[in-house]
Amino acid sequence: AAASGGGGAASWKAWHAENDVSNIASLQRGARNFMAYCAGCHSLKYQRYSRTAQDLAIPEEQFAQHLQPPGTRSTDYITTSLPQADAEAWFGKAPPDLSLIVRSRSADYVYQFLKTFHVDPSKPTGVDNLRLAGTAMPHVLSELEGVKKAVFKTAEHAGPDGTPVTEKVFDRFETLAPGRLTEAQYDEFVRDTVNFLDYVSEPAQAKRRA
Repeated sequence: AAASGGGGAASWKAWHAENDVSNIASLQRGARNFMAYCAGCHSLKYQRYSRTAQDLAIPEEQFAQHLQPPGTRSTDYITTSLPQADAEAWFGKAPPDLSLIVRSRSADYVYQFLKTFHVDPSKPTGVDNLRLAGTAMPHVLSELEGVKKAVFKTAEHAGPDGTPVTEKVFDRFETLAPGRLTEAQYDEFVRDTVNFLDYVSEPAQAKRRA
């Protein structure tokens, strides 16, 4: 909690990704995470496999063996194999390309999004998200993080006209089922993934800053 901005889950809006695109080991882990858990639905349509391998100091042979889907070439862009029609039928909309997600939303936004899924039986996917309420995305990382519910409390404050207004305010998460990773391990998993997406949003940024 302290590393994420302090205050525990109730202060989730103040959580920071604190990523570093010059950290090659983190980017390598993030690439592994993305290809294993995200590439089935999301593309990186401006990023080539070969450029990724080169920038992340991964020999192309190893990259092709462990990270690149069979049948693709090193010069191909990173696209998803999920047909758009199937995506729209299953999720109501096609999952977005994530090439520029960090530039458009910020690293902190993506970090908070991946950390605030919670159970909601009223939703088609069975989950909702604090950062993006009503998200069509299922919690694909639940096997790693576990399953948790959001606990809300009632807060009262004065409205514009001075009359009392009552609203639900998020208070904390409660774990319903643990995942394969500890809280600290899952946090590192998310940070590495966000770091990789930050790199993809501008592959030359580390060199430009240097």
